[in-house]
Amino acid sequence: MTPQSICILGATGSIGLSTIDVALRHPDRFRIVTLTARQRMDELAELIRRTGARRVVVPDAAAAQRVREGLTGHTGKVEILQGDQALADVASDDHTDVVMAAIVGAAGLPAALAAAQTGKRVLLANKEALVAAGSIFMKAVRESGAVLLPIDSEHNAIFQCMPGGGQGSIGNGPAKGVNRIVLTASGGPFRTHNPDEMAHITPEQACAHPNWSMGRKISVDSATMVNKGLEVIEAHWLFDMTPDRIDVVIHPQSIVHSLVEYDDGSMLAQLGNPDMRTPIAHALGFPQRIEAGVDWLDLLKVGRLDFEEVNLLRYPCLDLAYQALRGGQGACIAFNAANEVAVEEFLQRRIPYPGIAAILEQALNWYSARSNVPVVSIEQVLELDAQARTFALAACQSRAA
Repeated sequence: MTPQSICILGATGSIGLSTIDVALRHPDRFRIVTLTARQRMDELAELIRRTGARRVVVPDAAAAQRVREGLTGHTGKVEILQGDQALADVASDDHTDVVMAAIVGAAGLPAALAAAQTGKRVLLANKEALVAAGSIFMKAVRESGAVLLPIDSEHNAIFQCMPGGGQGSIGNGPAKGVNRIVLTASGGPFRTHNPDEMAHITPEQACAHPNWSMGRKISVDSATMVNKGLEVIEAHWLFDMTPDRIDVVIHPQSIVHSLVEYDDGSMLAQLGNPDMRTPIAHALGFPQRIEAGVDWLDLLKVGRLDFEEVNLLRYPCLDLAYQALRGGQGACIAFNAANEVAVEEFLQRRIPYPGIAAILEQALNWYSARSNVPVVSIEQVLELDAQARTFALAACQSRAA
């Protein structure tokens, strides 16, 4: 078996590091050839030593020099490229078989799209590719014959529960025999909080997730359930399901990662310990199963699995995400951009916690009042994203005044 060549976009992030961990467990199957990073250059240099990568992409000359210094004494030949265009170039390179698209935010969109357009096996961990450009991205997948495999634990779980273990379930219309899909959510730190007592929530409280230690932005998204709303939008594009056939339930143990309900009344669920190496290993090895280094799930230790209905008074942002999905691609762009601005303003204590939902609602109203021009290019996506951020920042400043 000839090893598959892997390009990891966002190598120093948690998904990138987990991908390296899984791939290095299978040197006969995978060869990591390209790494990219925007920060932590010393760590990137160490990853080059570990993986034997022959090519890296960094943001600028200063970062390139930092990597060179970190590679002092390294005997392998390493090509160091710079800039955003280089990201797209390595993602679409003829010698690359698999692309892990794990760059966070809009910065990762062009490279992920380039990988899809050139027919790669794309392991998708970049939300913007679908939230902000779902129609464009999925069109590229269909036209190029790319193999798209979701890495988010929820979407990977749905994929595994689809007919045939996911074979042919992405990019080919709604799966036959499937009635609905159900995303599970932990509920975050405010699962039992009184919806009438949210005004004085602090950033520290919002970032105190009961199950995981995450970055501040994603922690707030979990608290507001915006993250689940974004996953609803992603699920729509991945599995071609209408909003009324995508449900969300709260599952505080985070053991059932998502479920698929069939027309005959059957419901299939994917269970496992919350470790991102599981969906990464599934996508790398698909359609085979490979070892991931993850602890076995002990059902006796778990003891019980609970499920609760989502209280939209406690999580109004989830309802707004459904409104964005029904409003079309542009509304989803406005929703995502406004949320990034609002969360940062909340973390800086410039708006209160309920202000996040208020800004998102204002952004959706702002977009709906515009002429509804179809979003058909990446340039339009990025332009609308920038306009929505400008509007959201002004709305936040107005609330803070």
